[in-house]
Amino acid sequence: MKTTDQVALNDWYAIATASELTVRPVTTRLLGQDIEYRISESGSPLVREILDDGARGPALPVQVRYGCLFTSLGTPVKDIVHIEEAEEEDRRFVPCGWVTMRASGLRVVENFLDMAHFPFVHTDILGSEPHTEVPTYQSEIRRDVDEVWATNCTFFQPRIAATEDKGDFVHLTYRVPSPFVVMLYRVCPTSPNRLDAIALFIQPMEEGLCRAQPVMYLVDSVSSHKSLLNFEQVIFLQDRIIVENQRPLLLPLEPRAEIPTRADSSSIAYRRWLKEKGVRFGTTAGAA
Repeated sequence: MKTTDQVALNDWYAIATASELTVRPVTTRLLGQDIEYRISESGSPLVREILDDGARGPALPVQVRYGCLFTSLGTPVKDIVHIEEAEEEDRRFVPCGWVTMRASGLRVVENFLDMAHFPFVHTDILGSEPHTEVPTYQSEIRRDVDEVWATNCTFFQPRIAATEDKGDFVHLTYRVPSPFVVMLYRVCPTSPNRLDAIALFIQPMEEGLCRAQPVMYLVDSVSSHKSLLNFEQVIFLQDRIIVENQRPLLLPLEPRAEIPTRADSSSIAYRRWLKEKGVRFGTTAGAA
């Protein structure tokens, strides 16, 4: 059943890889609603709701950006996130493929923000024992742009990128520009004065079911496309196991529903931001 959460309805969502669009219609779900996307007779992307009687609704808003087809079931109040790094011609663009997860898309964002799980879930890649402590970092809701940011993040990683085989303390910055999009900026090993940018676009299909695709904009002229893809896919598939086993599947927004630690500063800010915005889809409040 299509949600009545107007905040969720008025957002933009990536629902397909743009290069795979054809004239043949493809059916998927977004926010509990069946939708169909294809290339129209004019050659432009077309997305429509599939109504209860099987008829197609009017054309929905569409944009093609970052290698993905974006749409909205409502009237977007903001544009799709702006990724400056996507405009730099020397960067490698690496779309990593869609992964389906039986969990709230909001849980996926929160897991992306969580550095504490690196040594235990991504052992010998993004973390390792005994380097399990998350140093103090700063989290904030930036009211001027309506985004959540976590800055001054540092963590010891055995492999900081596909190009590296030695460990080091890395500097990370996290950005949440909309409820179902999260980004990571990290210092590029091969060009320390620049940042690699990784975005995770999430398609919330149902309250507890979503698809997600990481896309990367990297300064890397050495690695093969396959090695870059494999590096990110290994990490993401490890995350899927953890996210799908969290209970409840939906994200609680009440402060005392789950006990946070000092390392959960970004998660606390993210949940507070969602609650202030009135997001219900994918939360325990929305399922009530």
